[in-house]
Amino acid sequence: MSFFIKGKSKQTGKPKLLGGKRKSTEPSKFAGKKQRFRGADEEIDSDSDGGEVNDHRHDDKGYSSSEEEQETAQEKKLRLAKQYLSQIEAEERDSRVDEEVNKDLISQRLKHDMLELTGKLQKQVAADLEVPSPESLILFRGHQLSVTCVVISADSQWLYSASKDCSIIKWSLAERRKVKMIHGGRKGTEKKHVGHTAHILAMALSSDGKYLATGDANKLIQIWDAGPMEFLHTFKGHRGSVTGLTFRKDTHDLYSCSQDRSVKIWNVDERAYVETLFGHQDKITAIDSLSRERAVTAGGRDATVRVWKILEESQLVFNAHSLVSVDCIALINETNFITGADDNSLSLWGAMKKKPLCTVKGAHGNRAPDMNGNSPATSPGDNWITSVAALHNTDLLASGSKDGSIRLWRCVNDCHKLEALCAVPVTGFVNSLQFSLDGRFLVAGVGQEHRLGRWWSNKEAKNSIVVIQLKYTVR
Repeated sequence: MSFFIKGKSKQTGKPKLLGGKRKSTEPSKFAGKKQRFRGADEEIDSDSDGGEVNDHRHDDKGYSSSEEEQETAQEKKLRLAKQYLSQIEAEERDSRVDEEVNKDLISQRLKHDMLELTGKLQKQVAADLEVPSPESLILFRGHQLSVTCVVISADSQWLYSASKDCSIIKWSLAERRKVKMIHGGRKGTEKKHVGHTAHILAMALSSDGKYLATGDANKLIQIWDAGPMEFLHTFKGHRGSVTGLTFRKDTHDLYSCSQDRSVKIWNVDERAYVETLFGHQDKITAIDSLSRERAVTAGGRDATVRVWKILEESQLVFNAHSLVSVDCIALINETNFITGADDNSLSLWGAMKKKPLCTVKGAHGNRAPDMNGNSPATSPGDNWITSVAALHNTDLLASGSKDGSIRLWRCVNDCHKLEALCAVPVTGFVNSLQFSLDGRFLVAGVGQEHRLGRWWSNKEAKNSIVVIQLKYTVR
C-alpha cells in the first residue's frame, strides 16, 4: 500500500506524485494474500480526466466458490444480464398493475438506468419548486446537544438523527413522533454500554433500509438493524474521528472517512474490513457515493476533492479555487458534484475537469451576523458552508451555514452555473442536509454548535431536526 505526496517535476514544472510505502494495521480476513504494487511516478494534467493517481492497496477481493471460479467472464455477464432484466420486469409489473409490461416499457427503463449510471440523466425540477412557507416546516426535538447528522429512508417514512449527546433517535415522519432512542453513554463505559460514548459525527442508511451505520469521535463505526434499532456490530480500524459514512447505492458496501486522512471500505453483510485508501494530506471531512464503485471525498485543509476509482485502483485529484478548507460534499449525479468551503463559497465540479466548473462566493451572505442577529458581524470570517445536498439526477441543490437560513439552488447550463432560488429561515448551525428520494422533503440537522467543533455557540438555536416539505407547480 502507498500514499502520495504532491511535488513538482524539474523538467516540466507540472505536479508530480511521489509514492511511498505504508503499512496496514487493520485486521483483515484477507490478510494472507499477496500485496500488489505499481510504479509511483506519474504526472497529472490539471485540465483532463487522464490524470489518475494510482491507489496502491491490498488486493483483497475475497474468496470465491469453486462454481464461481469455473464460470467464465462471458457466462457471468450473461447471467447477471438475465438477472437484471428479470428484476426490471418484476418491478415494472408491480408498479403497473393494470397495464401490460411489454418490451417498450423495459427498453425505456433500461435507457433510464443507463443515463443515470453514466451521469447524463438530469431532470429539471427546480423551476417548478414553490417557495416553502413557514407552515411547511416540521420540527422534531429530542436531542440535548447539537444535531450532527440526519438521514431519511427511501420510502420517506423514517428519519434517523444523531447528536453530540451521543444519542441516536429513530422518528416516524408520518406520525411525527419518536419511535426509538439509543441513549449515549459516559466516557469510560465503552465495554458495557450499547451505543456511543463520544460525539456522533456521521451517519448512513443503506438503500433498502436494512442497515444504519453511525461513526463517532472515538474512531468507532457501529452497525444497527434499522428496523428495531438493534445493535449488530462495531467496526474498528480508524485512527481518528470518523467524519463521514456512505453506503454504495443498492449494496451493503460501506465507505468511511476519518480525520486520520484515510478512506476505508467495509462489507457489512460479512462484517468484514475490505481495504484502506490513502491520498489526502489533511483530515477528511466528508464522503459521498452513488451506484458506481466510486467515492468522492472532501479533504478539508488540503484544499482538494478526490474521486476514488475503487475497481481501477486509482484516484482523481481536484483542486479548490483557493487555499480553503473544503468541508462538505454531495454527488449530483455520477459525474457532477457540489462542495462547500469555509470561505462561504459553493463550487460545482465535473469529472472531466480538475478545477471547479463554477464557484459562488458569498453564497450565504457577505458577512456573518453575530449570534444575537446583529450586523455587522462581531465574529471573524464569513459564514462557513457546513452542509450541502443534491436531489440526485436533478437540478435542485441545497446548502446550509450558520447565517440563519437554508438556501436552495438551481443548477443550470449543464452544471456550469448556480442560480439562487430561495432561502428558508432556520436558526443555528445546519450541520446536515438530505433530500428524500422522491424530492418531497428536505431534512436538516440543526444545532447550537458546529458539527466538528465549538468555534461558536448560538444559544438562540434549538437542537432539532427540521423537515421542509417541498411542493412543485404542476405543468
